[in-house]
Amino acid sequence: MSLPEQPSTISSRLGALAQRLGLVGRGQRQILERASQLKLPFNALPQLRESIGWQDGPQLHRLIDLPRSSLSGPVQEDKAQAHAMLVRVIETQKQQLTSFDLRMIEGLSACNPQQDSHASFETFAASGACRQVRIISYKDFVKIISTALPRFLAGERIGLRQASWRGDRVFWAGEHHSEAFACAIAYARRRELEVNLPAELSYYRLSEQGLADLQQHYHVLGMPNAAWSDSAFMALLLDKGLPYARLSLLGGPGAAEFLLLPKHSPEANALGEGLRLAGAPDVVGYLRQLKNNA
Repeated sequence: MSLPEQPSTISSRLGALAQRLGLVGRGQRQILERASQLKLPFNALPQLRESIGWQDGPQLHRLIDLPRSSLSGPVQEDKAQAHAMLVRVIETQKQQLTSFDLRMIEGLSACNPQQDSHASFETFAASGACRQVRIISYKDFVKIISTALPRFLAGERIGLRQASWRGDRVFWAGEHHSEAFACAIAYARRRELEVNLPAELSYYRLSEQGLADLQQHYHVLGMPNAAWSDSAFMALLLDKGLPYARLSLLGGPGAAEFLLLPKHSPEANALGEGLRLAGAPDVVGYLRQLKNNA
């Protein structure tokens, strides 16, 4: 049976790490050591699943137009610098399509958490949420899809969304009558009805340069809600007035917040390294994984 690692050994290893990272001050080494020993309920960042819900997963598209007020923290300049980095992580482009087959749409922008869990329109259409939607004939189909798309027969352009981290799945950008739309598309696929409309497709992707810049200048860590009431963590963050910014983006109850710690500050850098040793998930690494898996 191996013996527990002795405190002196841990301290020496942390000291060597601090020296390797250029954290030469005694205060920086203490921050690293104290942070590495925090017992916070860190959780892995959520893995994406195949579902019809645009909201089912990290809402990274929001970074493009991220309001400055979305970040919290005590110093305006620190929040402004973090904001300038975050808005460069996602790129977008719009494409005008003269004709798009609606049967290729596999997701909805407006879903509640129960609807998000469905992997396809077919399973969603067969669920209790769509019990009131009945399509027996083509006439019914036109009536139901016109509920979601009031100018369907006039051939009005439809709004679509796609994100590289969600693969090839195309999402309808409409905000109302999701049940009617999903049931109509499932019916069109089952009956092999060709249904085409002009479309505007908004495509979102992770920027390699944006991720590289963010990684170079910041620790971006996933912090559990419990961290903000943990006295040991808050003392490390606040007692020395460390620069930082907070952002809630992943969505859902109990979801992790992003903590951004600038690496140009030796103390903030030490805290970031210590939190990673304590188990805080690396958000940039997570985003790179999403990009590589796209």
